[in-house]
Amino acid sequence: MPRLPRVMSSGFPQHVVQRGNNCEPCFFAEPDYWTYLHWLERAACAYCVSIHAYVLMPNHVHLLATPGVEGGISRMMQYLGRHYVQHINRTYHRRGTLWERRFLASLVETECCLLSLYRYIESNPVRAGMVDVPEQYRWSSARAHLAPNGGTFLVDHDMYLRLGDTPQARAGAYLESSRKPLDDEVLAEIRVAIRRGVPLGSDEFKEQIENQLGRRVRLRKPGRKPKR
Repeated sequence: MPRLPRVMSSGFPQHVVQRGNNCEPCFFAEPDYWTYLHWLERAACAYCVSIHAYVLMPNHVHLLATPGVEGGISRMMQYLGRHYVQHINRTYHRRGTLWERRFLASLVETECCLLSLYRYIESNPVRAGMVDVPEQYRWSSARAHLAPNGGTFLVDHDMYLRLGDTPQARAGAYLESSRKPLDDEVLAEIRVAIRRGVPLGSDEFKEQIENQLGRRVRLRKPGRKPKR
């Protein structure tokens, strides 16, 4: 089934995924992770994108971000990719593409899905068997949320800020939920949405996006078209 055109409306949080070409590594040593985060911060600032959560896995990246302007995420990813690939090619004397041709993106409904996306992204290394709890993984935003010290470029979404009046209170509330695995149904919905490039949320949310854009953003149900 072909993927629908990307929906990249400003003001809506978006789940963004970029994978290494042919699922090959895109990070090879510790300095690569630091370099990626450096350019991510620069790119987000340059194109008015708020980064809420992230994880850098050896062969792919997840971001949860809200663009402040139309096209902000696309321009951020182009800028980030260009500078990071230059670093990799120069450091490892390589040529050619590093990433898959196109990054994936899915709009996220705030009320029902945003905190699930925080958990989904930051628990990725746990599901992969790399660590026991999210904050043990160095290359994600989990430590900033579970052991906050103020030293981060993250801009937490209002939905996350509602968890408590202080960073410590929010960390305590988030810790309780982060220790619980996401339901299989939630995992499946997130994965289908990002793979197909469709909004993640209720039918009402998807209808709102369709009315705003004037085009379909939902997948059609499989099956033959009815005969006329």
